[in-house]
Amino acid sequence: MSRRFIVCLAMILGLLVIPASIPTPAEAVTININIGTSLNNGRGISCAQGERLLRNRGFRDVRRINCRGRYFVYRAWRGGSRFEIAVRSSNGRVVDVRRIRR
Repeated sequence: MSRRFIVCLAMILGLLVIPASIPTPAEAVTININIGTSLNNGRGISCAQGERLLRNRGFRDVRRINCRGRYFVYRAWRGGSRFEIAVRSSNGRVVDVRRIRR
């Protein structure tokens, strides 16, 4: 009887493990950034913080173009395209997003 119990237990555990071992399909993560998107929840940002926040939103090779005045302007790559992004320094809100080149 103990051998039967062990076989049954092994079969049950095997059936429980099989669904967990099937790989799930990969899904791409898309982070949209549009005009009006708040990068810092309405708080003011520095130029370096704006650069870091854009990197966290999926942009790469972020360059500071102009960090004077009310708006900070950056250029960055994302998905094979180059963008110019303007961010308001007082509240971290995206004011303008332009695709420069593919």
